Amino acid sequence: MGLLDGLKSVLGVKAEADATRDADPDDLFGMSTAYITMEADLGYESTGEAALCFADVDSTDFQDAVDEVESILDAGMVETGTRATFETDDHGYQWVVLHDNDFEDLLTSIHFAADTLVERRYGSRLLAALFAFEHTRDDQTVYWVYSFRRGAFYPFAPDPHDSHERNTSAEFKLDSNLTDEITIEDDKEYWYPLWPDRPGYHPWE
Repeated sequence: MGLLDGLKSVLGVKAEADATRDADPDDLFGMSTAYITMEADLGYESTGEAALCFADVDSTDFQDAVDEVESILDAGMVETGTRATFETDDHGYQWVVLHDNDFEDLLTSIHFAADTLVERRYGSRLLAALFAFEHTRDDQTVYWVYSFRRGAFYPFAPDPHDSHERNTSAEFKLDSNLTDEITIEDDKEYWYPLWPDRPGYHPWE
């Protein structure tokens, strides 16, 4: 599993200085219309997966907050069917990975998880939320990445055949087509990649 040092810098330590505002999980609901445009106009369907990335805190209180997130998601699974797994990557970041073919349920669950950490006063530990999509005519997987520190989304399209190349044409097309539906990061220097360890894998795997 991997976040490169550049991502660690921007969404993690360095972003403390570059943050534009406090984390606001309500921004995630912009995806409730964006995913429809992704499918109807661009040919991308949700893979049924989304993930929340946050930095760990070595404290009992923070672990209690994470346990509360897990309890909320477990309870919600009974109603929505959204399955949650918890991962830790090689850099020590924690991931809540959500699985559900119903995008609205997926979105609601990731909002619950983020909002719970904010309510427990750990909003500053939230780094990014990812929503995965796959094109219906090829094997291109793309992500909308939401940076909690910057308060904006950006597209990330890793090359399906090379884990350290990105499909910039796909990213710019997503940018131009979704600019009226979600807040997109204006400064492309902050479109940092979340490289998977291997081609065809997700960043959290």
